[in-house]
Amino acid sequence: MRVGVVMGTVVSAQQHPFYDGRKQLVVRYTQPDGSFDGEAYVVAVDIVGAGVGETVLVKDEGNSARQLLSTDAYGPIRSVIVGIVDSVDVVEGS
Repeated sequence: MRVGVVMGTVVSAQQHPFYDGRKQLVVRYTQPDGSFDGEAYVVAVDIVGAGVGETVLVKDEGNSARQLLSTDAYGPIRSVIVGIVDSVDVVEGS
């Protein structure tokens, strides 16, 4: 899993039927201290009601994402937002 910040919403005129009724968000990954992790972005399906500017927890692995959405083994999904993060505590020396 990765931590990131929601940077925007994906809007499309045409898309795979799998995405009907599912919000897709652009997430930029961060380090535990909150700094951005280079230019790493992902488009993730939101299942928790996250919005732009929020820090989120992303499950970025296709099989787990399909299981979370209860879809078949060939659903076109890789990343799912599974939580909204209130804070991240980093322990020194870990």
